[in-house]
Amino acid sequence: MAPSRDIEMLVEIMQRLRDKESGCPWDIEQTFASIIPYTIEEAYEVQDAIERNDMHDLREELGDLLLQVVFHAQMGSELADEPARFDFGDVVHAITKKMIRRHPHVFGDAGERGKALVREAWEAIKQEEKAERAIHRAELGLEDGTKGLLDDVPRGLPSMKAAVKLQKQAGRVGFDWNDPKLVLDKIIEEAQEVRAELDQADGTNDEAIKDEIGDLLFAVANLARHMHVEPDEALAATNQKFRDRFGFIEQELEQQGRSLEAASLDEMEQLWQQAKKK
Repeated sequence: MAPSRDIEMLVEIMQRLRDKESGCPWDIEQTFASIIPYTIEEAYEVQDAIERNDMHDLREELGDLLLQVVFHAQMGSELADEPARFDFGDVVHAITKKMIRRHPHVFGDAGERGKALVREAWEAIKQEEKAERAIHRAELGLEDGTKGLLDDVPRGLPSMKAAVKLQKQAGRVGFDWNDPKLVLDKIIEEAQEVRAELDQADGTNDEAIKDEIGDLLFAVANLARHMHVEPDEALAATNQKFRDRFGFIEQELEQQGRSLEAASLDEMEQLWQQAKKK
């Protein structure tokens, strides 16, 4: 087989890899659940390439992510349950149908193209699709898993992203703060509750401390949302800032012929302040 620009070649490669007689032992034993970590990891590697503005890497990482879609689709084609079975063509059909339906201002007769009107139409169409999905699942004898308002938020999302989505969903029906300063007050309140747990920490209230820290993080995510800041992006920027400043400490100590372990906390703090000034 030779490399190709044709998606059918990738589908065929995955079929060969999953062949029970002549395929790859590792690929054959995989399941939908077992490759979840790889699918998520590939999505993060796409994000990393974009943030580094490395278009060569981005091309490679998008290919790795596409392979995950083809992998899932191949396993879908092997399902014994006929109503549940699907292949890569079904995946493509589903998403093209969805995109055409959700963009009547582009592919249909609707002429209004304003952002607000487009968003309003998008939400209305999504609700129609949700209702149709429930009917279809009922016809197949399947329990529909999207009963409540918050059930649309995937449980597998990273926790900070999930927090923001949960808050947005609740905010759609008015369950929300109307002033960012009130959210900041809530953060202070949650921080005080963490302190109260720490003051009485005796090794038996670890769960209580974890619970209060969770509340604090949820409140911080809420403030970021109100200030139109993506909390993951803000934290990523701070992580990089920490890397840079700590790297400065390492370099300065190395120039002195000293190790991190040999430096005192006060010395490292002084170098940290120098890094901040730089």
